[in-house]
Amino acid sequence: MMKLYRDREAVFVERDGQWLRSESFSIDALFTGTKIETVLEDFSEAPPISVPLAPIGSQEVWAAGVTYFRSREARMEESEKEADIYDRVYDAERPELFFKSTPHRVVGHGERVVIRADSEWNVPEAELALAINRAGRIFGYTIGNDMSSRSIEGENPLYLPQAKIYDGSCALGPCLYLSEDPLPRSTKIALRVTRAGNVVDQGETSLEALKRKPEELVSYLFREATFPAGCYLLTGTGIVPDAEFTLESGDVVTITIEPIGTLENPVR
Repeated sequence: MMKLYRDREAVFVERDGQWLRSESFSIDALFTGTKIETVLEDFSEAPPISVPLAPIGSQEVWAAGVTYFRSREARMEESEKEADIYDRVYDAERPELFFKSTPHRVVGHGERVVIRADSEWNVPEAELALAINRAGRIFGYTIGNDMSSRSIEGENPLYLPQAKIYDGSCALGPCLYLSEDPLPRSTKIALRVTRAGNVVDQGETSLEALKRKPEELVSYLFREATFPAGCYLLTGTGIVPDAEFTLESGDVVTITIEPIGTLENPVR
């Protein structure tokens, strides 16, 4: 098992309890095809990282929508006028894919995710994120929080970019879990939201509920598009809070996917 972290000065690797550090290696190298095993001799022993930043370099972040049945139901509920389009895309051959974030809008573990001031209904979306190199190969995984302004998208599906793309709307972390093998379908995704120390929302799903295979989503993303620095792809959410729930400033969103770890972010 190998996990990659970064801070402002270096890249860290955790391998079987051992911590290694390099100031010269970059995350971008992994996304352009370098295998970490071939450069580990250039790393030096180090103490564990204390404050990891998002495991991202120059990558775009994309996302898939309506890939879980629960997400289909929720999107239909929020969009009374155009509810049938979510039903159609759930069953369609072509998935819904949309641009989510540039690197500078992404926050890491412990940093604040943001709810828009012009949105009245805001939710976190706990998702598995695929790390994809420029050749279109999945080589790792991290945890993603695809913050969503449901009142904006619910008003009109064409407002999706405004509901999804803004500063602090995407969290990734705490690390990049490196693996050539797919995660088991039994992998659990758990979400918890606390407010003043009390749990106000929680849920759990697994990759068994993901309708589309990760490789299928990647194949559509790479049709007629190139990613010189690789990319991340969020695979959709199967955990949707009740319609009465909305995030508030000061909430804390915690998402856990083993063996990756836990991503935690306060809300502003």
